[in-house]
Amino acid sequence: MFGKKAQPPIKSLIAHGTRIEGHLHFTEGLRIDGEVIGDVRARSDEPSMLVISEAAVVQGEIHADHVIVNGTVRGPVHARELLELQPKAQIAGDVTYRALEMHQGAVIAGQLQPLALGEGDEKPLLKLAANNS
Repeated sequence: MFGKKAQPPIKSLIAHGTRIEGHLHFTEGLRIDGEVIGDVRARSDEPSMLVISEAAVVQGEIHADHVIVNGTVRGPVHARELLELQPKAQIAGDVTYRALEMHQGAVIAGQLQPLALGEGDEKPLLKLAANNS
């Protein structure tokens, strides 16, 4: 599973106050603090991580290995490995994942769909994060 491998480094940042209109392709790690109107895609041939912070808004499809959301996404999310939904995550769209971690307060307005299992894979992991209050 993804947690056993080294996490790819975050090498790119879309800062708060920045708005990008158009499709975005990245390698390794990307953090979004601003707004993206368009699809956000990581290369599928190497490990990737996408972080969508509390203030961020993404309107479009998301494709990456490890996706961490604490902001707003309007569109489908495809996490090839792990999808982490932090307490302020708001997703309006369908979600596909291999493993899902969802904190109390996160909201998904769409369908949850685990990725098809390959030979030798275990059942998809669904982990509910403990309430720390």
